[in-house]
Amino acid sequence: MDELANRTAQQVLDDHLSLAQARQINEDLERNYAEDCVVLTMRGQYRGHAGLRELADLLGKEVRDAEYKYVLKLVEDRFGYLEWTADDGNVAIHDGADSYVIENGKIVMQTIHYTLNVRDPARM
Repeated sequence: MDELANRTAQQVLDDHLSLAQARQINEDLERNYAEDCVVLTMRGQYRGHAGLRELADLLGKEVRDAEYKYVLKLVEDRFGYLEWTADDGNVAIHDGADSYVIENGKIVMQTIHYTLNVRDPARM
């Protein structure tokens, strides 16, 4: 695990995004998130791995089996920024934006923003 602590912010973010695309949430949390991480969203504040699992479950219910695309990824020192989209055929996200603070090879803070665009509310 010491190798993980020596990763750059770019390496951490790349690993996180790869595991997120593969929907390997538990491995992503273990490898890339500090146990006491803080996530700020339009829904409020979430803490730790339990909070991240809750958020992943919510997003999974909102956009089922969505295809995610990473539009823009920037990393500077210990900070990361991601713009993304997602679409499951009924719900689309066009304005996904996350920011990250990465320290000692782990994400310690993240913000998440997105807007759901629902085509057919009856299918939600």
